Amino acid sequence: MCPIIALGNVHWPSVVAAAAAAFVIGALWYSPLLFGNKWAAELGLSKEKIGQANMPLIFGSAFVLILAGAVALDLAIGRHAGLLSGFMTGLKVGILFIAGAIGVHYLFARKSFKLFLIDAGYFVVLYAVMGAVLGAW
Repeated sequence: MCPIIALGNVHWPSVVAAAAAAFVIGALWYSPLLFGNKWAAELGLSKEKIGQANMPLIFGSAFVLILAGAVALDLAIGRHAGLLSGFMTGLKVGILFIAGAIGVHYLFARKSFKLFLIDAGYFVVLYAVMGAVLGAW
């Protein structure tokens, strides 16, 4: 199917809702309440260095990328899924595609297993939740 035609099958309200849910998960996941401090320590990032970043650019770009992932997941799930089916599809994508790709990258970059668990865990949870939102809609 032509990619342009496929985009006509996207249910945009659920895709935007799934991407918004992803941002809420990310805000919690990378906050000091959960894994933010450990994540920053594993990367050697100080609060000063984090504060110097162009946060509007980072958050805006991240939202566009998460939205693209939600579109792809919506197309993979299809229109006749339910909450559980969407959740399971998102979970499989998160574990098998995303966590696998992060794992290969982190092996060659010699990143820590702790950092892998934080980052890959985020995407597994993120895609499972996005899948549930998309499937339930």
